[in-house]
Amino acid sequence: MPVDWDKFGNDLNGAIQTASDNTDSKLSTMISSITHLTNDEIEQMFPAPADVQKLFDLMKIVKSAEDRNNKINSIVSNAEQFGGVVLTLLNKFV
Repeated sequence: MPVDWDKFGNDLNGAIQTASDNTDSKLSTMISSITHLTNDEIEQMFPAPADVQKLFDLMKIVKSAEDRNNKINSIVSNAEQFGGVVLTLLNKFV
């Protein structure tokens, strides 16, 4: 039986999009469970999984047992990574 490559491609793209949507929803649920933000707020503020990862990395530093100076140094050394996250969060709260 020959493969209908167009149909297969469309089905594959649909499956990829569904998997992506499910992953994004799961990520926002996980982050909202440890913050005061809702799932919808997380999804609106950080639509890409990479952005959610950056938010997690920043939260991990902030909530670590390190002293304040070490936390600041960690954030500063990753300023390029966290810049967008910080800007997004401040826009939400200011």
